[in-house]
Amino acid sequence: MAGTDLTIGVIFLMQTVVGVLGNFSLLCHHIILHFTGSRLRSTDLILKHLIVANSLVLLCKGVPQTMAVFGWKHIHSDFGCKLLFFLHRVGRGVSIGSICLLSVFQVITITPWKSRCAALKVKAPKYIVPSIFLCWILQMLVNFIFPLRINGKWNDKNNTNKKDFGYCSSIHHDKIQQSLSAALLSLPDVLCLGLMLWASSFMVFIPYRHKHRVQHIRRADTPTKFSPESRATKTILLLVSTFVYFYTLSSIFQLMMALFDYPSWFLVNITVILALCVPTVSPFLLMSCDCNVHRLYFAWIRNTKSPTIMRNV
Repeated sequence: MAGTDLTIGVIFLMQTVVGVLGNFSLLCHHIILHFTGSRLRSTDLILKHLIVANSLVLLCKGVPQTMAVFGWKHIHSDFGCKLLFFLHRVGRGVSIGSICLLSVFQVITITPWKSRCAALKVKAPKYIVPSIFLCWILQMLVNFIFPLRINGKWNDKNNTNKKDFGYCSSIHHDKIQQSLSAALLSLPDVLCLGLMLWASSFMVFIPYRHKHRVQHIRRADTPTKFSPESRATKTILLLVSTFVYFYTLSSIFQLMMALFDYPSWFLVNITVILALCVPTVSPFLLMSCDCNVHRLYFAWIRNTKSPTIMRNV
């Protein structure tokens, strides 16, 4: 195995393991909060679906791609290849949709009661569940055509007309058909990206305007206190910024892959690395900004230290 392949394989393995552990830890955190009777936010359900979507991306893209780099490039089933690509595409789309929903609902949450959109603050929690299920159904319908173009490599009789993805391959189509398929698959992502940018601008503008209005009634020596809504807004802004950064890079490399009939193995691997960055990093961003995680961690530290102190006494 070449040194480059070994390095890329280790990167895939680290991204997959770290990302799965991070998402599993975040899921356990929400389960603990649920059973301990802690006050849950209305957006916690969206976060749980984001965890599931991230896990789908990591397991259905990171695991087979890691095996392909380390030598196991053949999945002995067309159905297996189609299922993996379909679940990866659905998980990726739901992950993007979940971040978009978090942004939109957070804007509604921090909207002042005196604004024109105040009525949405009461109605918004009722639309969270339908929005999530609509996101799943939409992604399944949009990506249903994607597995039709994927085949397993083990039964390839003519590899000259195939685009290699490592463990599976796709059949070349004419440029018009490829362009139409790419436009259809990218349309939900572009809409979600536009909503994220719109929501992010409002999440920056609303607190700034509120701070400007109440600035004259606060004394200069009053310490600044961050409300839960303010912390949640900063977390979502950080998550959206991370997503936009990696999504832009990933889109550039995916466009390069689409332009080449036979993309290089290095280009395929770099595209996968960028695609796995958001589901790997996002759970740690969410946990680092969640005060409940810090409280649970310090409570666990105190509980582990107490028996030790008693034994020493």
